[in-house]
Amino acid sequence: MPQPNAAPAITVAGVRKAFGATVAVDDVSFGIDPGMVHALLGENGAGKSTLVKLLSGLIEPDRGEILVSGSPVRLRTPRTAHAKGIYTAFQEMTLVPDLTVLDNMLLPYAPIGPTRMIRRRAAAEAVRAHVDRLGFSVDLWAEVGGLDLAVQQKIEIAKAIYRKPRVLLLDEPTSTLAGRDVDWLGDVIARLKAEGVTIVFISHRMREVRAFCDRLTILRNGRHIATGAVADFSDGQVIEMIIGRSISQTFPPRPPAKQEPAPEVLGVRDLAAGERLESASFQLHKGEILGVAGLQGMGQLDLFLACFGMTEIRRGGISVDGRPCAITSPQDAIRPNIGIGFLPEDRKTEALFLKLNGKHNVSLPVIDRFSVGGLVRKSREAAAVAEVF
Repeated sequence: MPQPNAAPAITVAGVRKAFGATVAVDDVSFGIDPGMVHALLGENGAGKSTLVKLLSGLIEPDRGEILVSGSPVRLRTPRTAHAKGIYTAFQEMTLVPDLTVLDNMLLPYAPIGPTRMIRRRAAAEAVRAHVDRLGFSVDLWAEVGGLDLAVQQKIEIAKAIYRKPRVLLLDEPTSTLAGRDVDWLGDVIARLKAEGVTIVFISHRMREVRAFCDRLTILRNGRHIATGAVADFSDGQVIEMIIGRSISQTFPPRPPAKQEPAPEVLGVRDLAAGERLESASFQLHKGEILGVAGLQGMGQLDLFLACFGMTEIRRGGISVDGRPCAITSPQDAIRPNIGIGFLPEDRKTEALFLKLNGKHNVSLPVIDRFSVGGLVRKSREAAAVAEVF
């Protein structure tokens, strides 16, 4: 609990940040009490990630100021933020995929001996003890790029905690976690709070906010909407402040289900694929949403990859519109007569060309639909992409 009359651990006072004509954060002011878990909520584009970057020293505000324990600071670089005790576990992870877990944990402050060489044995022992205290198992000598995304996220969190922060920023840490991993994070947050660490927690999941957080701040369109105790707001109030309208307007009552069954659009029968999937069967009908539940690594990914032609099918089959079909590659899956799309777990490395714009990312998989004689009809491409957006 914060000490009486203690200055806020972090104060954001009249902060504004624009990128060209886009105002990401507009005259935002709020405080974060020391030793508390403070949620930062808002839709995508509300300004949450910009605030995290401001507090992390990645960018500076155009106007306003940031105070740490009541004192104004200029967080010009991440090292400046680190010197003030502020560390961040980013949603867009900062891990280097070709380095080992140990090397990533040591960056950028590896212990140096008198000969200016890294003291690897001592570092490995310290990191192993740290990971053990956090309660998860990982091979310190494994390359990060070969690990599951959930494990990488836990390493990102462990790396930030390893520096013993006074303020820890968690930028959507559960976006790649599920089940027991979320419970693990809840235990870590509770332990850090007991040690007096101030935590800023960004999430879209109200259940986690209520389980982990003491207070919350809501942003919308770059502006501050509300700050207060989590217990003072109902879920409906929070959602209404986040989106700027009532839930009933945004989500009208579901229409009554049709009595006649809709046609089957995708069927999986006794499917075995990849390393873990065995004997999976389901029928998906037009207009339905099918949920696939399970712990991390229990075959969900193999199921999705098989339906998209990205892993070998060992047994069973897939049908589309009631007809058996062979999907041996993503090119088969996206054909108009099949029409299966796949949104992978790691969008940044598996789904997007980060140096291309949104239009080209959308059209590239089906660019032949807009091409004649090897030349792209840009007007047709733009019109098709506009329908998606």
